[in-house]
Amino acid sequence: MSDIRANMEAEWQKGPDAVRRQPTELQPPLDEFLRCIRRNPPSFVLTCARGSSAHAATFGKHLLERHLGIPVGAFAPNVATIYRQRMKLGGQLFITVSQSGRSDDLVESVAMAKAAGALTATILNDTESPLARVSDIVLPMAAGPELSVAATKSFVVSLSAWLHLAAAWGDLGDLRAAIARLPDRLAAATGLDWSAALQALCEATSLVSLGRGPTLAIAREAALKLKETSNLHAEAFSGAEFLHGPIALVESSYPALLFVPTDQASDGLRALAADLRRKNANVFMTGEGEALPALTPDHPDTDAVCLIQSFYALAISVARARGTDVDLPRHLQKVTRTR
Repeated sequence: MSDIRANMEAEWQKGPDAVRRQPTELQPPLDEFLRCIRRNPPSFVLTCARGSSAHAATFGKHLLERHLGIPVGAFAPNVATIYRQRMKLGGQLFITVSQSGRSDDLVESVAMAKAAGALTATILNDTESPLARVSDIVLPMAAGPELSVAATKSFVVSLSAWLHLAAAWGDLGDLRAAIARLPDRLAAATGLDWSAALQALCEATSLVSLGRGPTLAIAREAALKLKETSNLHAEAFSGAEFLHGPIALVESSYPALLFVPTDQASDGLRALAADLRRKNANVFMTGEGEALPALTPDHPDTDAVCLIQSFYALAISVARARGTDVDLPRHLQKVTRTR
C-alpha cells in the first residue's frame, strides 16, 4: 500500500496520541479564553462550521447547554457572505471550528461577528491560516498534519478541545478526570471489532444513523463518513426527531446504526431500537454485549468520543469491501472553499 493510500487509516490510528499531546498547545490560549469570558460572561453562544467541524460544533452545543446552561445556536454563514447582514452580537461569544481555516465563508463570518461586538474564538488545526488571523482567540486542535480528505484524527481532537473548553469553563472536575483517561480509552476503542455490521452496510443502498445527547454529533459524523468514503447514502437524526417522520423509511432489513449514549438519553434510543426490530429493521446498536461493542462506561461525554474512534475502523472496512478508495473520495478535495 502506498503512502497516499495509507493516509486515512494511519491518521485515524494517530488520534489517541494527538489527544494526549493536545493540552500542551491548547492550555495557554484556553486560559486566555477563560479570562475573557469571566470578565464579560456571554448569555448566548453562536457556532459556525462546515462538514465534520459542524458535527464537532453540535457536540460543543450539547456540552455547553448540558453542563453550563448556556443556549447555543448554529450560525448560517450565508447571512454574512451573501446577505451581508450584521447580527446583534454585542457581548456574546462566537465559536468557529475548522481544520484548515481557509474557507472564505468562515473567515467572513468571524469578521462580521467581531465587528458586531462578539468575542470570536476558533477551534482550529492550522493556526497560521486566514481564519486564525481574523479570530480574537485561537484554540489549537494540535492534531498535526492531516492529509486525508476524509477527516478522522482532526475530528476526534476537535471533540477533545470542546471537552477541555467545557470542563474548564464549568469547573467540571469529573469531566476533567475523564479527559485525562480519554487517550488510553481511545486507543482501546481503536481495536474494538464492529465487523458485525460490515455485510449489511456493504449491501445497503441507504441507511440511518441515530444518536441522542452526546452521541448526536457522532451519528452525524458517521453518516458523513459513509457518504464520503463509500458513496453510501446515510442520513443522521436524533432518536426523537426520527420518530417525527423519517421512521417511515424503515422497511424489512433496512440498516440502522444506533450510537447509544451512556447517560439518561440512552433509554429513548433503546426503546427505539426495540421498535425498529419489531419493524424488521437491521439494527446495529453500540454498547457492552451489543453488535457494535463499546468500552465499559466511564463518562457519557468522553464515551461518545470513543464511539467514533471505533466507527472509523468500520468505515474503512466498508469502503474496501465496496471497492471505493477512502483516500481519493470522488468529487472531494482536502480544503473546500465556499462563500
